[in-house]
Amino acid sequence: MRPIKCQRVNENGRIMKSVMGVVLAATALFVNASDDKTSATRHLAKPTLSVQVVRPTQRLINQQVSANGAVAAWQEASIGAEVNGLQITEVRVNVGDHVKRGDVLAVLQSDTLRAELAQAEGSLAETTASALETRAQADRAKSLQQQGFISPAQLSQTLAADAVAQARVQSARAAVQLQTVRLAQTQVKSPDAGVISTRQATVGSVVNAGTELFRLIRQGRLEWRAEVTSADIGRIQVGAPVQITAASGQILQGKVRMVAPSVDAQTRNALVYVDLPAQTGSAKAGMYAKGDILLGNSQAMTVPQTAVVLRDGFSYVYTLGADDKVTQVKVQTGRLNGDSVEVLYGLQANAQVVASGGAFLNNGDTVRVVDAPAPATKPTPSAK
Repeated sequence: MRPIKCQRVNENGRIMKSVMGVVLAATALFVNASDDKTSATRHLAKPTLSVQVVRPTQRLINQQVSANGAVAAWQEASIGAEVNGLQITEVRVNVGDHVKRGDVLAVLQSDTLRAELAQAEGSLAETTASALETRAQADRAKSLQQQGFISPAQLSQTLAADAVAQARVQSARAAVQLQTVRLAQTQVKSPDAGVISTRQATVGSVVNAGTELFRLIRQGRLEWRAEVTSADIGRIQVGAPVQITAASGQILQGKVRMVAPSVDAQTRNALVYVDLPAQTGSAKAGMYAKGDILLGNSQAMTVPQTAVVLRDGFSYVYTLGADDKVTQVKVQTGRLNGDSVEVLYGLQANAQVVASGGAFLNNGDTVRVVDAPAPATKPTPSAK
């Protein structure tokens, strides 16, 4: 019986070896099949998008401060009546009229003042004649006193009367000058050249001294009063060029005339006064405008604006790796220059950046790189 038991053991061992061989073979087949499937999947993966890539470019970009503000008159002159209680008989200008220095803008009634001037002139003539008589008496008294015919007291009285007469002549002459000035003030004249911006004068109305009749934009000059933050005010220099876009869409070129010496305590902004050209076209006082104050040029690394993708309030670009997969890179953008944008940090200078189409990509996507199309050239006309 013992030989039979040994034979069974040997047969069981052979069976186990056969089973183990089958298991190992199946495992190898499964592993090979998985590797083949993974390889096939890799070969069957299709690019997400066909893209063009560019490298960041170093270029000069203008440094500028953007601001908003109102267009206003450089200086305004308030023109009013200088005499009291006279009626306006004529108004010669309207709003928008260009006037020169000394032009008559309005005329006030002058009959009363002309009569007062004539009265003052008559009084001057009377006092002048009286003064001539007293002067003659004083001369005679001096001669008689030297001959001993009159006392020194009498001479003193005669000389005093002569002095009083001369003082009355001066007073009468001053009265004539006063009435002459008042008569001249019945013509309201322009104190400077410029443009009439406001008119309050009306024919027939009686005005008092100090009543404003007109408002004048001196020399027709306008300025842009830009509101600039306290952080930027130190960078702006007098004479810096400025480009202003008015509310009407007109582009104006100006120059910084003055920077305010103080900052508003409420807004923490300061005013920058920018002179505008004489011919402002559609830009008018009171308009709101925006503009850029140019500070100079500086080197910057730029990429096309189409390469920058905005997501969740942040800016990203996609860079190309060696395996044609893209990586999403967070960047900080700066100034704009035409169709390019400055990248302040976050991007390597030698990176390959997806030029456009980033909005359709995700981190790790596979892409196909294509060349940029050649610029179209016009055919050369053949010689006949």
